[in-house]
Amino acid sequence: MSWATSSPGMAVSKEPPNGHSGEENDSNKYPKPSSERKKIVVVGLGMVGIAFIEKLMKLDSKRREYNVVVIGEEPHLAYNRVGLTSFFQHRKVENLYLNPKEWYSNVPEGSLNYHLNTLVTEIKPEEKVVLTSAGDTVSYDILVLATGSDALLPKHTPGHNARGVFVYRTIEDLEKLIAFAATVKGTTGAVVGGGLLGLEAAKAMMDLGEFKSVKLIERNRWVLSRQLDGDAGGMVVDLVRQLGLDVLLSKRVGKIQVDDNNSVKGVIFEDGEQMNCTCLMFAIGIKARDELARKAGIKCADRGGGIVIDNHLQTSHPDIYAIGECASWESQSFGLIAPCIEMADVLSFNLTQAKIHSPRTFKRPDLSTKLKLLGVEVASFGDFFADRDGPKDLPVRRHGKKEGMVNGDDKVKSMTNGPPPPPVKALSYKDPFQAVYKKYLFTLDGKYLLGGMMIGDTKDYVKLVPMVKNQKALDVPPAQFILGASKEGEDDGGDLDDTTQICSCHNVTKGDVANAVKDGSCKSIGDVKSCTKAGTGCGGCMPLVQSIFNSAMKDMGAEVLNHLCPHFAYSRADLFNIIYVKKLKDFAAIMKEAGKDPDSLGCEVCKPTLGSILASLYNKHVVDKPLHGLQDTNDKYLGNIQRNGTFSVIPRVTGGEITADRLITIGTVAKKYGLYCKITGGQRIDMFGAKKQDLIDIWTELVNAGMESGHAYAKSLRTVKSCVGSTWCRFGIGDSVGMAVRLEERYKSIRAPHKIKGGVSGCVRECAEAQNKDFGLIATEKGFNLFVGGNGGATPRHSELLAKDVPPDDVIPILDRYLMFYIRTADRLQRTARWVEQLPGGIKYLQKVILEDSLGICAELEKQMQELVGTFFCEWTEVINDPERRKAFQQFGNTDENMEPAIEKVSERGQVRPTYWAKASATDDFKNTKWSSLTWQPIVTADKFPDLPSGSSHTVKRGDTQLAVFKIRGKYYASQQMCPHRRAFALSDGLLGEIKPSEDCKESKLYVSCPMHKRNYQLNNESGAAEPTAGSCSNDPAMSIATFEAEERDDGYVYLKLPPVQELDSVLGTTKWTVKTHETTDPFQSLDKKLGLKKGLRGTKIGSMSGPSRMNDWMDVAGGYAAKEKIDQEKRRVLKDASEEERRRDNGDSKVIIIKKAGHHVYLDGWEEFNEVMRDEMEDVRRREERGR
Repeated sequence: MSWATSSPGMAVSKEPPNGHSGEENDSNKYPKPSSERKKIVVVGLGMVGIAFIEKLMKLDSKRREYNVVVIGEEPHLAYNRVGLTSFFQHRKVENLYLNPKEWYSNVPEGSLNYHLNTLVTEIKPEEKVVLTSAGDTVSYDILVLATGSDALLPKHTPGHNARGVFVYRTIEDLEKLIAFAATVKGTTGAVVGGGLLGLEAAKAMMDLGEFKSVKLIERNRWVLSRQLDGDAGGMVVDLVRQLGLDVLLSKRVGKIQVDDNNSVKGVIFEDGEQMNCTCLMFAIGIKARDELARKAGIKCADRGGGIVIDNHLQTSHPDIYAIGECASWESQSFGLIAPCIEMADVLSFNLTQAKIHSPRTFKRPDLSTKLKLLGVEVASFGDFFADRDGPKDLPVRRHGKKEGMVNGDDKVKSMTNGPPPPPVKALSYKDPFQAVYKKYLFTLDGKYLLGGMMIGDTKDYVKLVPMVKNQKALDVPPAQFILGASKEGEDDGGDLDDTTQICSCHNVTKGDVANAVKDGSCKSIGDVKSCTKAGTGCGGCMPLVQSIFNSAMKDMGAEVLNHLCPHFAYSRADLFNIIYVKKLKDFAAIMKEAGKDPDSLGCEVCKPTLGSILASLYNKHVVDKPLHGLQDTNDKYLGNIQRNGTFSVIPRVTGGEITADRLITIGTVAKKYGLYCKITGGQRIDMFGAKKQDLIDIWTELVNAGMESGHAYAKSLRTVKSCVGSTWCRFGIGDSVGMAVRLEERYKSIRAPHKIKGGVSGCVRECAEAQNKDFGLIATEKGFNLFVGGNGGATPRHSELLAKDVPPDDVIPILDRYLMFYIRTADRLQRTARWVEQLPGGIKYLQKVILEDSLGICAELEKQMQELVGTFFCEWTEVINDPERRKAFQQFGNTDENMEPAIEKVSERGQVRPTYWAKASATDDFKNTKWSSLTWQPIVTADKFPDLPSGSSHTVKRGDTQLAVFKIRGKYYASQQMCPHRRAFALSDGLLGEIKPSEDCKESKLYVSCPMHKRNYQLNNESGAAEPTAGSCSNDPAMSIATFEAEERDDGYVYLKLPPVQELDSVLGTTKWTVKTHETTDPFQSLDKKLGLKKGLRGTKIGSMSGPSRMNDWMDVAGGYAAKEKIDQEKRRVLKDASEEERRRDNGDSKVIIIKKAGHHVYLDGWEEFNEVMRDEMEDVRRREERGR
């Protein structure tokens, strides 16, 4: 338990272990002046030494009783020995430092002095001094030995001193290995020892990348034999073998073979087998460094077993203490970091707090371990070998008898029948498919958990360890530990006690982390690591530390850091406020003010977010050049891009209310441009299949008919759905249509973090489904009940009641506040449902803010919304009337020619749509295409590409091939237009992005993000790369694109270096990659056949009609053609007036149909075309009859 949370009134020690008298605590005596402070000398600047110093200085910060001098043998500051393997990636010692160099100088003056590269050669206890290799004599009042241990090297083994033999212990050991490995590239390296250290050493060798193969030699039948049983260790062997490590079991090295230069060339095992290798690393254990103490006459254990200490960490000499691997407590020394850090905890506490608190004693340490070795999660906890060796300590029942104790009769039986089995039962689970193994050990009655081990799934580790420590009777059956252990998601610290240890490396509890956050010391996860040391050892506890940090921040009402993307150290809400307060109005200004790199290109995450924020604040046209490059393709072309590269067009149908004339206009436009029509869930009409070059003409016809953009392409208000309410319905209480129209008219076009949908129902029958909308109203006798925070979609959520019986006049002010508060504070792409859930206090908090004005911002929210809605304009109309904006809606930048979408069409239920996606992606290696020749060719004028901070792009056509050309910071790049994933020709419409591999890297990766499914393709080559990187896909390695050099020349053209046209078309031609119908399958084919349907529909009978264009008696509209006998009858009628020659042309072929239309004979190819003509005839008859009436 942390001293800050320990119980008051604890007994005061009369004789503290440091020899201090029990003087009365007098606050006037502190802090002590420098002359009165005692000097503590620490020998050893390793993980334990620095942990002791940190804890001592923290506990001594008010009293200032001590000054510390630390003497380190290595030339480095204290570094993370547990994370030593990572050194092979970065090769920087500083990255392993437990504290930056500045930390040592930022402590209070005089409180800490350190000496590096200095060996203590002698201790003189009587004189209280130590001597150093530098010739210095350093006095001490208290001496703390933290000398650690040395790696064992079997000096009895012939060849142990050969060139190529190493141990795995220090930075120097690793540097020697790195240098040596470079001289024996492509050979075999080997590690002797399959324990924790051996597996780490093997990973280090593999990470070097110099050895052709790495072998692990273990004398036992499985690895990690000190932590795992045979089943668990065998599973680890299988897993690490799959990762490329060759494991040799039951092998002992008998001799190391050397060549004439005394260099390792192999080993001979004790069983006579031989193995070739050039490098041998021993990781067979450690030996406590007790020689300094032994020489000084301090009591040490036999055979280098360590410096003997008592429960207060004191040695046989007063004022001399030993902690860490060099210490021997009850004939044990500890190689794990956790018990060593516990020693540092106990000693620092007793030296500083023993005057006012009971001193702590070092008790049997918990040897539980949770690590990730070679990518394999491994954990053992409690008495994990209790079933093999017998339990070390059994729980005590309330009547005093220990679980499993034997009585006198049992002792007699054991003398005659042998010892009884351990009083332990094991519960095991093994899943070889998921590589999961669990074994939990219980007392015989299943009431107490003693220990266990886990492989693969270690989520429950932090919950099981305190159960063992606390020795509390279980309230669930043992089987539940296995059956209920697996669950979705990360570790959750919500049900853990504050005393639960979450970081075993540094003995950090949940309470330590939570308290550090709540007292204001830590405001970020980095602060937590620095303050508590949690996560600075092996790092395996970080997910849980993050969870506890987030929870503590949430409890305080603080915001957990939620950075938008790698280019900004701010959340979306933070950026909104920065842009709002500083009145930033373009991408360059925002990046300069708030970005990590002021000249960055941004990415596909931050660009649309910034574009949305700017639109929410200033509502400028998103097509204008400063903003155009920030928009997703939908906003860029004011329509939702579809899978064949065309767009959908949805005019606004406010409140679902539309006139007949506008319906006719929509039908006329759809028919003219061949658009597929569908009624949306928001009560409007969607027209699919509009080509980019046709959009302006389509919008013009709709706008001329009095319609406007429905903003279906934007993260903005979509619709406010309504029932007819009291205007028509006999049950209606309120005018739901009238309210829906007013709400949609007010909030149309405003952009938000995500799309917004509304609904208004005229009564509690709820026909408009208002309770699953972002905002919804249900009419009551007194007004409207106002609901918020609902949505359908992937994670449906019922909305919650915000206000009841709201008068119609008050609805708008409440929604103004609610929507603007959402726009200002929500995360990127966060629906109102998730936003309300994550608000501190949820709907109750929202009611206080919106209805009670608890934050005092309601007037400002209303004012901001009024300013925003006052800037409304129809985005379609603005484009139609602006020649400059219209230029963006050309298919190609270098020609007025157009190409059809690269997906074949199919006819279905009287309309055409694109055929289904092809089953397979285009996995050709486009990036590495070998062209016969490449020549520079003028392709497109440079004036098509404005210089924008966000970049610019165009599609160009050459032969049958479509290419994408990009301009980024004055430089041009070119690639194929087709994204191989779905063979969609859309890359030029994607967002451009930039990312740096690391903060100090000067070179960036430039890429384009496909607007279809966000496959990111690199546009530039990286210097120093082994092979070209341009064209590679960062999030789908199976994909690549062809790229081409591009440059602007003095004649005003952009030149591309391209192969001959025919060769280019043979690789990238549009015709070649057009998705054909025969490549796809109809998913409903068998269902239609089973149910007797034609494209999902049954036949609809149509009565016979009179008139000159009489139709057959009935028609199978579902199939699109008449029944054969009726067709033949109609054919005979239309052929009656045809010439003999025309009859012969028919030849009885049912696929040729001849009709007489407007005085001419028309030859139709098949029944389907015949029926289309007949439908037109029927429509003409109906219209004539309408006009006649």
